[in-house]
Amino acid sequence: MLAIVVGMLVGMTVNMAIIELNSRYLFPLPDGVDPTNIEQLRSYIPDMPVGSALMVMVAHLSQALFGGAVAARLAASKPIMMAMWVGLFSMIGGISAFYMIGGPTWMLIELPLYLVVAFGAGYFAAR
Repeated sequence: MLAIVVGMLVGMTVNMAIIELNSRYLFPLPDGVDPTNIEQLRSYIPDMPVGSALMVMVAHLSQALFGGAVAARLAASKPIMMAMWVGLFSMIGGISAFYMIGGPTWMLIELPLYLVVAFGAGYFAAR
């Protein structure tokens, strides 16, 4: 359990760091858009550059990748399964965020990739 919790914390930290980098430096949010205000984010999404959406996808998948790798390395047994739990919880968060905030429909392709990335992280970390 601890491996999963630590993996999730590490993954969420990586996710938020990439989101911050994206929204502050790579594709800055327009003036007046508060990233903590869901309504303002919803209104910005239709005008969001594709590059920014791709960086959001990278951030989300990085959560499953790094979090899964950490969980697998910390696991006393079944490292791939621990990584998959991180991938599953990350995917649930991604589904929730998509339905709360929205986004381009093509971004739904990331949902099954959470599990693929987490499996790969667990597999390589277990070796």
